[in-house]
Amino acid sequence: MSVNLNVNGKNLSVDADPESPLLWVLRDHLKLTGTKYGCGVGQCSACTVLVDGAATWSCQLTAGSAQGTKITTIEGLEQDDKLTAVQKAWIDLDVAQCGYCQAGQILTATELLRSKPKPTDKDIDEAMTRNLCRCGTYTRIRQAIHAAAQMAAKGERV
Repeated sequence: MSVNLNVNGKNLSVDADPESPLLWVLRDHLKLTGTKYGCGVGQCSACTVLVDGAATWSCQLTAGSAQGTKITTIEGLEQDDKLTAVQKAWIDLDVAQCGYCQAGQILTATELLRSKPKPTDKDIDEAMTRNLCRCGTYTRIRQAIHAAAQMAAKGERV
């Protein structure tokens, strides 16, 4: 069967079961391996992608249900060789340790900053609470989100 998806701005037809989790279609069929398999039950957020701008667990969304939406993976954030403010802040503050959860963290932070350009610590905690980090880099994640907000206020793309 064929599934028609818009991923990172490209319309794609993928030979995949529409009932397959979007996660596996992205990773196995489209080779977009930045989206990670963490728990498979919607508890850790390692598989987060943006679906029509909303942070969404790709392990819990079928490929068929994702048809007609705009999907952005971590690979789709960079445009014209330019990182977003969130990506730059993550690098500047050396947020990642093992890095496994970071794509999901970055995409969730991107959604947050697009909806709340000047988030408080409480806003950040509420938005990021479902993102688990085995390395415990939560303090640096919060600092990076604040730094990205400052960069965005100066005209950087979120």
